[in-house]
Amino acid sequence: MNGRIRWFSKGAGLLAILATAPAAGAQEVRVVDLTLDRMVELTLSNSYRFRELNFEIDRTRYQLNAERARLRSRVDLDLSVPTFESVSEARWNAVLGRNEIIHQNTRRWEAELSIEQPVILFGYPTNGYLSLNNRVYRYLQVEEEGNDIQYYNQYFVQYTQPLFQPNELKNDIEEAQLDLEEAELDFYGDMVEMVDDLSGDYFELFEDAYGEVLNEAYVANLERAVEAATAVVEADSTRAIELNQVRVELANAREQLQQSRSQFRLQAASLKTRLNLASSDSIALDPVISVRPVNIDVEQATQFAMELTPRMRELDIEYRMNEIDLEQTRGRNAFRVDLEFTYGREMQDAIFGHLFARPTNTYTIDVNAYLPLWDWGERSSRVEASRISIRQTELRIEEAEVSIVSNVRNEARNIEEYQNRALAMQQNLELASDLSESSLGLYAQASASLLDVLQGFRRELDTANNLLDAYLGWRNALLRMQELTYYDFELGMPVMERFGVTVPDPETLPDGS
Repeated sequence: MNGRIRWFSKGAGLLAILATAPAAGAQEVRVVDLTLDRMVELTLSNSYRFRELNFEIDRTRYQLNAERARLRSRVDLDLSVPTFESVSEARWNAVLGRNEIIHQNTRRWEAELSIEQPVILFGYPTNGYLSLNNRVYRYLQVEEEGNDIQYYNQYFVQYTQPLFQPNELKNDIEEAQLDLEEAELDFYGDMVEMVDDLSGDYFELFEDAYGEVLNEAYVANLERAVEAATAVVEADSTRAIELNQVRVELANAREQLQQSRSQFRLQAASLKTRLNLASSDSIALDPVISVRPVNIDVEQATQFAMELTPRMRELDIEYRMNEIDLEQTRGRNAFRVDLEFTYGREMQDAIFGHLFARPTNTYTIDVNAYLPLWDWGERSSRVEASRISIRQTELRIEEAEVSIVSNVRNEARNIEEYQNRALAMQQNLELASDLSESSLGLYAQASASLLDVLQGFRRELDTANNLLDAYLGWRNALLRMQELTYYDFELGMPVMERFGVTVPDPETLPDGS
C-alpha cells in the first residue's frame, strides 16, 4: 500500500503538472512545489505584519537612540533679535509719596549660548548637569533727552543637582531599552504564531492531498478487482452479480476521488490568496508520511519554554516597569532639594569694546527645598497602588511558571502517544496491504469470495486513514510543543533559526549624525 501510495502520489503530481501546462500562445503557468518552509518563505516575503513589526523595532530603536543622546553634550543658542517694548506702568515714587505712570520705550537684542553636559560618575547618570554659558545683550532705552545704550556680557559655569528625587534620565533610558526589548519579543511571538498558523494550513492541505492519494489507490485496487471479477464471470456466468457489485463499488470510489480532488483545489485556491500567489499559479504538494521518532526531554523542553519564549521575559519587563513606576510615584509630591551653583565673570558698559576690559567675578548659590506637610493621604495611596501592581505581576510570574511546566509535560505525553500510534499504524498498513493482495489472489483462484476482497480493500483504506489521523495528531502535538518552547525538536534548533528569521540587534543603533 505504501509503495502504491507513493507511486500514485508521483503520478498525481505529474498529471497535475501536465494538466496545468499552458497551451500554445497561452500565459505560462508557474507550479509552486509547496512545503512548509516554502510557505513560510512566501508569507514572510509578502507579509504586511512582518514589515509592521520591523517598523516597530526601528521606531523603538530610534527612541532608545534619542534617550541615549541625552547623555552627551548639548549645545543651545537662544536668540531674542530683537525685543521691542513700548509700555506704560504705574510705579511708586517714594519722594512724591504716590504712584506715577512711567513710560518705557526699549529695544533689546540678546543671545545666550549654552553647552550642557549631564554629570556621569563611573558610567552612572547622576541626574545633575554641568554647563558653560555665555550671555550677551544690547539694551536701548529711548528717551527725550537722548538714547541710553548699555551692553552686557556674562560667561559662567553652572552646576545643578536634584537630591532625594527619582533619576529621570536613568529611568527614561532604561524604559526605552525595555520598550525595544518588548518590541523584539512581540516580533518573536508574532513570527512563531505566524509559523504555527501556516503549519496548520499546510497540514490541512496535506490531509486533503493525502486523502486524494488514498482514494486513487483505492480506485486502482477496485479496478484490479474488476479485472479479476471479469475473468471469474467469463469462466462462470452464474457469478455475474459479483462483477456488478464491484463495478458499483468502483463508481462510488471514483465519485469519492472526484470529491477529494475538488476539496484539494478549493483549499489550494484559498491558500494561494493567503500566500499572495497569482491566480494562474498552481500548487503541487507531495503528501508523503514519514514518522521519525522524536524523543522529548521534559526538563530541557521546560527550560526552552522558560528561556526561549517571550512569556517569562515579558513578565520580567512588566515587573521592572512597575518598579520604575513605584520609584517615580514615591518621588511625586515628596521631599526634595535642588542645588544650583554658578561662577563666572560679567561686565556692563555703554561701549561694546569695553565689555572684556575689566570684568568682575560673579557667583550664585541656590538651595531650594520642598517639604510636603499634609495631602490627606494622596501620595501614600498612590504608592500603595503601585506596590499592589508589583505584587500582581509576581502572582502572574508564579502562575506562568506553573502553567509552562504543566503544559510542556502534557504535550510531551501527547507526542509520545501519537508517535507510538503512528508507528504502529505504519506496520498495520503494511499488513493490511499484504492481506489485500492475498485476498485478491485467492479470489482469482476461486478460494475466496468477492466480499473478502472488498472488505480487504476497505480495511486497507481504513488503516491508511487511521495512519493519517495518527500522523496529523503527532504533527499537531509537535506544533503545540513548538509553540510552547519556540524550539523545533525534529531538527534540534530554535524555530527562528530554522526559518532564517532574525531580529535586529538591540545594541545596533541607527546613525545619529
